[in-house]
Amino acid sequence: MANVVVVGAQWGDEGKGKIVDWLSSRADVIARFQGGHNAGHTLVVDGKVYKLHALPSGVVRGGKLSVIGNGVVLDPWHLIKEIETVRAQGVVISPETLMIAENTPLILPIHGELDRAREEAASKGTKIGTTGRGIGPAYEDKVGRRSVRVADLADEATLESRVDRALQHHDPLRKGLGIEAVDRDALVAQLKEIAKEILPYGAPVWKVLNEKRKAGKRILFEGAQGALLDIDFGTYPFVTSSNVIAGQAATGVGMGPGAINYVLGIVKAYTTRVGEGPFPTELDDDNGQRLGERGHEFGTTTGRKRRCGWFDAALVRQTCATSGIKGICLTKLDVLDGFETLKICTGYELDGKQLDYLPTAADQQARCKPVYEEMPGWSESTEGARSWNDLPANAVKYVRRIEELIECPAALVSTSPERDDTILVTDPFED
Repeated sequence: MANVVVVGAQWGDEGKGKIVDWLSSRADVIARFQGGHNAGHTLVVDGKVYKLHALPSGVVRGGKLSVIGNGVVLDPWHLIKEIETVRAQGVVISPETLMIAENTPLILPIHGELDRAREEAASKGTKIGTTGRGIGPAYEDKVGRRSVRVADLADEATLESRVDRALQHHDPLRKGLGIEAVDRDALVAQLKEIAKEILPYGAPVWKVLNEKRKAGKRILFEGAQGALLDIDFGTYPFVTSSNVIAGQAATGVGMGPGAINYVLGIVKAYTTRVGEGPFPTELDDDNGQRLGERGHEFGTTTGRKRRCGWFDAALVRQTCATSGIKGICLTKLDVLDGFETLKICTGYELDGKQLDYLPTAADQQARCKPVYEEMPGWSESTEGARSWNDLPANAVKYVRRIEELIECPAALVSTSPERDDTILVTDPFED
């Protein structure tokens, strides 16, 4: 039985939630392996809309085990609110259907406060464009060995010592930013209170998943954000604070790399980005406006308007390589309906030289100009198509050209937010 990793192959917002939900019908376990509640997934199931941030997308499916892995940083207060919200929509969540790795680091209120204070203090041009939810500072504390982790909530003495160690770092930082010192006792009290609600979900996830694998169960690994926001391979420093690429899936839940059999890259039929940073194919014209309006391009988490541009094949080819993507799912093809002409970026011009990849240096990225090829669009509707025969000829040609340029085949094509409006070419669990 194959285990599948799903990663975003652009700057996030590619439509991973729907695809993970769609694939989860074939899986036994859905495991989230990185990121925090800064990423949002919108699912539309039988006309009902679910907005998830911390919970794995598989929770809306009955009879599945959903897992939050140690590669995630978790805001426990947000998680409990999210659980209450989806329960009110009729979703059953219990310790039998949701597990949290005991070694998962927690996002504390002090992390969000620090995140927002830093962004406010940053001068124009140095802002990262974070969501202000504390994800970056929480990962910093993890690497700095001062995190409070899920398992620490079970022992008061350990919990208090972890908080004290964290505050040795945070209080001087806060003083420098003009923020008052942390009320240590109040923070400890908050953690002791939330512990009662979080601990029932705590489990040795690494052990559970390895046992599931030995038993032949199918595991679906779910990432957040997109590969171009990876801390190592993204457009640094305008990136997230974790590794987003597929290699993190194994580390982020406690399994070896041999547990990964197939990597599916989710790719939007055009390109979008939220926040700051380079974006070679960005459109500041009517076409960009049209893509944003037709694609409803507003962030699930922040509500921020997404920047829109033509499809960048050079960047997706790059992320296919760094994540070892075996097949892509092309989403939002229907947004391109009605465009007379479409453009695809095949590479860049930098200081008079041609490049087929985006360079690492930030100053060079900013100077890269896209090199385009044009293709005819289509006037017919692709919305709701569920087979190749339902697509206009020019839409098929567009998908085929993308496959050629990114050097990776399309395994699925998504033609609306609805779960079943999907063309299946290759089943990742069977490939």
